[in-house]
Amino acid sequence: MDGWYVEKGPESDVVVSSRVRLARNINNYSFPDRLDSQKAREVVDNIKKIVLESEECKSYGFKFYDMHKLSSLDKNILVEKHLISPDFAIKQNVSGALISSSEQISLMINEEDHLRIQCLFPGMQLENASSLCNRMDDLLESELDYAYSVGYGYLTCCPTNIGTGIRASVMLHLPALVMTGYVRKVLEACGKIGIAVRGIYGENSEAAGNLFQISNQVTLGQDENEIISGLKNVVSQITERERTLRRELYMKEPYRFEDNIYRALGILKNARIISADESLKLFSRVRMGVDMGILKNVDSQVLNELILLVQPACLQKQVDEELKQGDRDRVRADMIRKKLRFDD
Repeated sequence: MDGWYVEKGPESDVVVSSRVRLARNINNYSFPDRLDSQKAREVVDNIKKIVLESEECKSYGFKFYDMHKLSSLDKNILVEKHLISPDFAIKQNVSGALISSSEQISLMINEEDHLRIQCLFPGMQLENASSLCNRMDDLLESELDYAYSVGYGYLTCCPTNIGTGIRASVMLHLPALVMTGYVRKVLEACGKIGIAVRGIYGENSEAAGNLFQISNQVTLGQDENEIISGLKNVVSQITERERTLRRELYMKEPYRFEDNIYRALGILKNARIISADESLKLFSRVRMGVDMGILKNVDSQVLNELILLVQPACLQKQVDEELKQGDRDRVRADMIRKKLRFDD
């Protein structure tokens, strides 16, 4: 499987991915939830035309998805790949998505706002994600009349996005913080300084596989560089704490620590039935073992690929068949065993 999500990025032992998202709206159009079908279609067609006919955008290989024409399975695959939001997948209004061939850039049209520009990179690469987002934003702003106020900045449907309209986030793998219980203190500290901590799929989702999404909450009164710099500082502190705790846990009881990791790998390589939730928990232990140099023959890129492939929609797409829960658990176990045979 090709895509940005299987690559290793800077500080990938803790930082899984970086994302920057910009919220924009168009003047003289109501927000998406108040648009009639005709106006909503105008917004979709206009943005689609700009992107697909742009010489600069052609190199990205954008593909347009009409959300009304996508099956529930295909929508859920886009959610599992973090290319669209869960709320966008269930919206009933006229909407669409433009996604680059690398799946590094996605544009959601008529989500909560008329336009959501999102860029994703592996590891700690917030500046690169921001730079790419801004290039796309500049291109679209040259053709669109954005809703903008001198006093408030970019106008958005939700007041928490007014100003820069930027939401920067990183996905962190924090098994040691969870194992020691320190993750609660981290969550409390983040809330006090305006940093949101969510689960693997953002708002209202759970932190499956010890994966947490850390993002800014304030977009008004700060410029983009200040927001990204502030988030990076918080992430740096959390990352160092996670690394320290991993070393302390290993030094305290090395055999028990290694046993936990090898048992997880053993279950993954031999299970005949396994749920998505259990597999993510086990991948978390194995990933920690790889990142700490305990497991020498396990490819981190294969693990990154598996974390996506075990999700229900992606799993069913792989076998090109709609599966019941029990069948999914069996097929998932078969796939994991085959993928992990490389280290035998």
